[in-house]
Amino acid sequence: MKHFGIKLFTIAFVAVLFFQVGCKEEEKPSLPTVSTSQVLNIEEQVAQAGGIVLDNGGAPIINRGVCWSTMENPTIADYDGITNDGSGLGEYSSAITNLLANTKYYVRAYATNSVGTAYGDTVSFITLPAAPLVPDNHHMLLGNPSSATADEVNENDYLMEKNQFHLSYNNTTRSANWVSWHLNTSYLGSADRQDDFRTDYSLPSDWYRVSETSYRYSGFDRGHLCPSADRTLTISDNSATFVMTNMMPQAPNNNRYTWAHLEGYCRDLAKSGNELFIIAGPHGKGGSGSNGYAETIDNENIVVPSVTWKVIVVIEDGDNDLARITKNTRIIAVIMPNTQECSSKKWYEYRVSVDDIEDLTGFDFLSNVSTSIQEVVEAGVDNVPI
Repeated sequence: MKHFGIKLFTIAFVAVLFFQVGCKEEEKPSLPTVSTSQVLNIEEQVAQAGGIVLDNGGAPIINRGVCWSTMENPTIADYDGITNDGSGLGEYSSAITNLLANTKYYVRAYATNSVGTAYGDTVSFITLPAAPLVPDNHHMLLGNPSSATADEVNENDYLMEKNQFHLSYNNTTRSANWVSWHLNTSYLGSADRQDDFRTDYSLPSDWYRVSETSYRYSGFDRGHLCPSADRTLTISDNSATFVMTNMMPQAPNNNRYTWAHLEGYCRDLAKSGNELFIIAGPHGKGGSGSNGYAETIDNENIVVPSVTWKVIVVIEDGDNDLARITKNTRIIAVIMPNTQECSSKKWYEYRVSVDDIEDLTGFDFLSNVSTSIQEVVEAGVDNVPI
């Protein structure tokens, strides 16, 4: 009887325990867990955000996305903009649109289930400044590569805006940092080459001014940056290219062959229904001319560059030029040694990426073009068969 009683007690205890467990209420669902992703591809009016739904809180996610505002901690009830990026767990991407340029925004990921809406951490970002309103065919439509200014204090990055081209002048090297110009058939005519090399008296009067004889007997050519043959519509246009601020000490075989062949190719493109935006310049110190190696000429007043470079953006003739530059736009970029041996190769064998020239010079090309387009076109190397 004793053992029977123990067994009966055990059965009763298990039955009561089972009854209590069976009658226990199911756990109630809770808010989801979501995190906000980093904001990427920020431009003037758009950016890319997103989030990750890490836990649904025990109930299906019925809606997820991001909300943003110029005020902190935006919500789905108080926002400047919002996205709906589907449902369920996992990572998602969101396009943030209709933003104001140069403005700080706050964005949060959100996820909604039957209990309510949960938010990720707030992430802030600032949109890019609005691109300057530059008219079509402007010589610096693509931007100001070195942020040059027309302030005499800025003597090594001095902006000079001429009708035929624009340039940044360097009062230490006594040549341009870069020259920028637009080319289409409207600049081409029948004017003869003027050959009137001369001092540019528009430089500040207390600066050293290179003269037409400064390169004499140096072994280096007075090499045009904006070519004479790109400005043949009128005599005055052609003459304007012969100011010494548009010259660099160039190895004769670089200037007369390889560089010249590229200049001719650009004009052929223009005559074939295209317009080109071109930026060119010298870089470094020390080149080899017909008299051998030299780092300076003109009693050490003028620096001889080690390389010459050029960036050429090619688009079909038309209007609204800046907006027509896309990820598929052809861009030719070259870096050539400033040596007599330069002509041993064709110009197209010196093709590089725009990024390569930016790394070399420290300049920022195509700054007026959206960053998402820049990232693509500046990384590529032109490979069009020549």
